[in-house]
Amino acid sequence: MHFSAGLAAASLLLVAEAANPPKSTIHRRKIVQSFNVRRNASFKTTPLQVGNGNLAFGADITGLQTFLPYNILSTWGWHNFSLPSTAAGSNTTAVPADFTGLDWETHGRLVNYDQPNPAEQAISDWLIQNPQRINLARIGLDFGQAAASKPVTETDLVNATQELDLWTGSIKSSFVYNGTAVEVETWVHPEEDMVGIAIRSDLLASGDLGLFMDFPYPDTSKFDAPFVGVYPNKSSTSTSGYDTFETVFDPWYGTIQRTIASKDGTNGTDYANGTSYYLQLQWNNYGQVSGPQPGTNRYLLTAANSTEILFVAAFSSAGDFVPMSYGGLTDEATDWWFDYWTTGAFVDLTASNSSEAKELQRRTILSQYLTVVNSASTNAPQESGLVNNGWYGKFHLEMAFWHLVHFARWGHFDLLARSLPDMYTRFLPSSIDRATKQGYKGARWGKMTDPTGRSAPGEINSLLIWQQPHPIYFAELHYRAFPNASTLDQWDAIVTATADFMASFAFLNTTTGVYDLGPPMYPVSETGNPNATINPAFELAYWRFGLDVAIRWKRRQTNRTDAVPQAWIDVRDKLAPLPVENGTFTVYEGVPNMWTDPATTTDHPALAGIYGWLPPPSNTSGAPLNLTVVQNTADKIRQVWDLKASYGWDFPLLAMNSLRLGDVHQALAYLLDPNFAFDDAGYPIGGARVPTPYMPSSGALLQTVAMLAGGWDGSPGPHFPAEWNAKVEGFSVGL
Repeated sequence: MHFSAGLAAASLLLVAEAANPPKSTIHRRKIVQSFNVRRNASFKTTPLQVGNGNLAFGADITGLQTFLPYNILSTWGWHNFSLPSTAAGSNTTAVPADFTGLDWETHGRLVNYDQPNPAEQAISDWLIQNPQRINLARIGLDFGQAAASKPVTETDLVNATQELDLWTGSIKSSFVYNGTAVEVETWVHPEEDMVGIAIRSDLLASGDLGLFMDFPYPDTSKFDAPFVGVYPNKSSTSTSGYDTFETVFDPWYGTIQRTIASKDGTNGTDYANGTSYYLQLQWNNYGQVSGPQPGTNRYLLTAANSTEILFVAAFSSAGDFVPMSYGGLTDEATDWWFDYWTTGAFVDLTASNSSEAKELQRRTILSQYLTVVNSASTNAPQESGLVNNGWYGKFHLEMAFWHLVHFARWGHFDLLARSLPDMYTRFLPSSIDRATKQGYKGARWGKMTDPTGRSAPGEINSLLIWQQPHPIYFAELHYRAFPNASTLDQWDAIVTATADFMASFAFLNTTTGVYDLGPPMYPVSETGNPNATINPAFELAYWRFGLDVAIRWKRRQTNRTDAVPQAWIDVRDKLAPLPVENGTFTVYEGVPNMWTDPATTTDHPALAGIYGWLPPPSNTSGAPLNLTVVQNTADKIRQVWDLKASYGWDFPLLAMNSLRLGDVHQALAYLLDPNFAFDDAGYPIGGARVPTPYMPSSGALLQTVAMLAGGWDGSPGPHFPAEWNAKVEGFSVGL
């Protein structure tokens, strides 16, 4: 794994603190393991998972992927499909450079936006769909000759039990098949892309049980849930005009090389744009690998004369592997998870008899586990984590706040440092280029993004702006935890380029004398006419916050001679006021029928974020918020907003607003709203709007619980109901 070099000093400090953590007054292990997940059958919507944030393994009731083809997803496993032809029937291949986007009128000039161009539909679609995150493999139990005549199904298993041990990050599964017991343990190494599997059964020795490995092919679906990819029936398969793939086993090194080839250029036989990666197999005793089986890409590992297989499957994009035994893997995983649970912040609600407290405790513990497995990545995670694919497996930079901020609030900066600030540093050149082409200064961050920083074409993708201040928020969190010159230096280029764009994007309205945001743009809710959307309330508040922090950031750098850019100060001080009508904020300025039109009282209630997610404006950044208007808006949202159509982080957003307004019970009501649901394993249910799981919900829940536990500037925590007798430790005061 690659961590941000800039945070090395901070990471070393965190390691030292982990080695000598303050003595806890909370019995953390007892609480964590009381929420171990137990199943007696596979769920068709969610697996149980083990993982490390950069690789995750989803398991059915066998502890593997025997009956349900759950996924092995990674941070690095991506594939570009073959480039399309320039036109139907053409022999000429389109290339990304052919894409020109669309020009929109923007304050008296034409600005080019990365939006699908009807004249370039094929390459527009290709850029939206590529690259796609791929399912690396499927690993499951093979039932030998018994399955040859009649396929074995889950109903053939007796006494199936399964437990996810949160404390060690492992799954233990057991069942009886044909009168013989089978036990399976499943692990993932905490830092390497390795899966550890132990199988114990007399069926191994008789040859009636083995392990299979199969390799699905990616498809062009926008959403692949719950399973990713398709399983072809040939060992070398073409499923499109040009794309082919094959698997080759090298018995000397115990590796399977998988290659997915795709055409790049005008020559239909040129497969230079392919994807290749390796799976190395390590096992104990005298096992044998055979395959691929006829008509498939399936390999078998059998271990006759042995009642145990200890197996390590290591994945690599380059074929370089770290030697690792099964015992070494499980030891390192056990140690890592012990350190995770015994350091950082913790909440104990077990003294309460309240069913609400118990459910909030359950969601909190399970979310702490699942965000490590799915979100503690070297990039921002996708919205479904590493469970399945949504939006082609790409990640959304506006969601980075919900996915990642909680790691800071819970004292796990080491996990946040896996992605930040490195991700923004890597994306900085392309973001500067995006802004420059549009005639702006600084860096315009993308939205629906792949690991290169390329933003997929789309009208909403190109016109959304609320992701722009995120890097400044992250930088401020780092500085509050590590207030030194190193932090300032690590983030300075990112903060500067971000603020430069924010100041450049704002448009001076010579009639009103204030700086406007938009049009064209989409607000957080992604609704309305972008050409009529001007001065959205939340974005104005976030713009003012971001520029104010950036100004203070520059002033902290006392050893630098450059002054704060005057444009930052001018825009911060002369931003348009938050739009107010009849004593409440409105989504944007001049919105008609704000509280009576369903179109403006559905989707994300961003107005709640003005005072909740965001702190009140500092005394140097303009007039204070009118808290009467804030309260009126909160009341109106509760009365009018279509919460049945809301989902995900909407409810934590509302809860944060209620907390700052002093209404703890309303905050808890939002966190436990029936439309904000989590399944038995703690996965946030997506519902009709988005697939399950919807991982921003997990991060947003943890962020809100951190506000309950640690409080915020001017109102330190805890803020739980007094009758809950909550215990908290390790939290710092938030923004």
